[in-house]
Amino acid sequence: MLQQLFAVSALAFFGSIGSAVAAEYGTPAEAKALLEKAVMAVKADKTKALVMFTKGEGGFKDRDLYPYCGGPDGYFTAHPTLLGKSLKELRDKYGRPLGEEVYAAARDGSIAEVSYMWPRPGQTDPVAKVAFVTRVDDQVCAVGYYK
Repeated sequence: MLQQLFAVSALAFFGSIGSAVAAEYGTPAEAKALLEKAVMAVKADKTKALVMFTKGEGGFKDRDLYPYCGGPDGYFTAHPTLLGKSLKELRDKYGRPLGEEVYAAARDGSIAEVSYMWPRPGQTDPVAKVAFVTRVDDQVCAVGYYK
C-alpha cells in the first residue's frame, strides 16, 4: 500500500513538473488564437494594432508568443525588437530564407504554417519553431511557437 501511494505521488509530482515546463511556452493552439486576435485588431485599427503588437500591450504578448507583421515593402511594421528591419530578407539561424517563406505563404483569409530554426528568448541554440502566417489588409502577420 505504501509503495502504491509513493508511486502515485511520484507520478503526480513529475506530471506537474511537465505541466509547469509546458506552461512556460505557448502552445500551437495559443499561437493560432493570438494570430486570429491580431487579425481582428488590424482590421479594426491597423495603426493602433501595430503599435500594440510592438509594445506587447493589450494581451499581445504571452510568454514567448507575440504577433509580428511586415508591410508591403517587406519591412517589419510590428515586432518587439526588429521594427524597421527587413522581414522579407530575414533568414533563420541556418540561412533558410524565413522572411521570403513567410511572405510566400501568407494569404488573406487563411492561415498557413512556416517551419524554421530559431533560438528561444534568452538562448543562443536554435530549436524548431513554427509560425502561423496570414495576410490582412496590406500586412503579412505571424505568430510563432517553439516545438
